[in-house]
Amino acid sequence: MNPRFFLPALLVASLAFAPTLSQAAEDTAIQTIAQPFSVVVEGNGPDVILIPGLASPRSVWSDLATKLKAHYRLHLVQIAGFAGEPVQKEAPEQVMQPVATALSRYIETAHLHRPTVIGHSIGGELALMVASETPDDVGAVIVVDALPFYPLVFNPMATRETALPHATALRQALLQETPESQRRASQQQTIASMVKTASARPALVEAGLKSDRKTIANALYDDMTTDLRPALSKITAPVTVIYAYDPVFGVPATAIDTVYRTSYTGTAQVHFTRIDDSYHFIMIDQPEKFNRAVEAALRPNR
Repeated sequence: MNPRFFLPALLVASLAFAPTLSQAAEDTAIQTIAQPFSVVVEGNGPDVILIPGLASPRSVWSDLATKLKAHYRLHLVQIAGFAGEPVQKEAPEQVMQPVATALSRYIETAHLHRPTVIGHSIGGELALMVASETPDDVGAVIVVDALPFYPLVFNPMATRETALPHATALRQALLQETPESQRRASQQQTIASMVKTASARPALVEAGLKSDRKTIANALYDDMTTDLRPALSKITAPVTVIYAYDPVFGVPATAIDTVYRTSYTGTAQVHFTRIDDSYHFIMIDQPEKFNRAVEAALRPNR
């Protein structure tokens, strides 16, 4: 399989979007020391939690949020250290599990009634973690362009043990100091493979550079070494997987279909929606198709 398609998830320092989400005066922001993310709440109706991907801010959901907030109460998450969000006192060695645990706690303490949890990229994996660890508290899951075990895109026989050397090397590489010009050039090259919409690329490059290097490196390590396949059978909520395809990936669309369908084996209720002519950031490249797919997945839960 052509690794070009999956390059965006690998080079996470570039997964960001300039914060542009407008907030009404009545919006609520929540941030505590013990909570490794902030939340902006807007709208009214059934609860929906939206988790952006690695190094991404909540503003990646801007277009979708505009569509949904008339009928849903949105909880727009931004993880500490991502895309300019203040880092916790010390960048954590482990990112995914503490965030997943805190999200489950947020659902409980905010008294959310079986919310739908939507996540892009690593946010999708966090949604799966929350739904598998606290299945009674989640009403539905919508995963956007993410697999339950990332290394499967390179090796269908991958295990945590085989992924460890690569994850360790990549984390070390991200932690190394590099000249600003080199980092910027790398960001630009990566963003070009992640976002088909050229006009969105400059903002993504700038915001990616604002992410905390250590937090991103540790989050990527977690992403490459966390295999959620054994946990899929614990999820009782319906799961919708929305994923991208474009001819530039260099493989037939059916090959992408196979990767996703086999990776989610064991999920009790799962539905797949492929959106063509899009790279990794489907919500940017194909906003209308993406919004329709999300609204269709939400409809049974209204």
